[in-house]
Amino acid sequence: MSDTALKIGLFYGSTTCYTEMAAEKIQAQLNALFDDQVVCLHNIQEEPLTHTANYDILILGISTWDFGELQEDWESHWDEVYQLDLSDKIVALFGLGDQIGYTDWFQDALGMLHDAIQPSGCKIIGYWPNQGYDFAQSKALTEDKTQFVGLSLDDENQYDLTDDRIHTWCHQLLEELSD
Repeated sequence: MSDTALKIGLFYGSTTCYTEMAAEKIQAQLNALFDDQVVCLHNIQEEPLTHTANYDILILGISTWDFGELQEDWESHWDEVYQLDLSDKIVALFGLGDQIGYTDWFQDALGMLHDAIQPSGCKIIGYWPNQGYDFAQSKALTEDKTQFVGLSLDDENQYDLTDDRIHTWCHQLLEELSD
């Protein structure tokens, strides 16, 4: 895929700033890989999800709260997610969660977001291996249970792995976009 005039919309919701910090790291990593300012950040608390229409490539970031609940910004716009026209778009997902404190609900919101957008006709990329995590259950696992439906970060228990995971995932996205 040519990166000429390439623009990627990264939409996230963040209550405690961890998802926002991850979004900024993803933006910086991808901008460095493309040697251009290709990723535009959008905090969904301040900007409507309808702005996704302005991009052919999207990255959506969400965190799981408490016992498998949506982050509050996503929850307040959840009905809009089902109304988005994502046909012919490429979408990658990332999520934050706590695998130790909420081991039965790790990354559930990531799985719910995946399930909400999948029927829209978009191409989802960026699936992530589930090795290196310690959790009991997750709605964010693929059918064969070998991968998460997007990059999974745990800044509560594995903060030291976040930068490497983002680096690897961004390179993976670049490869998948080139296919």
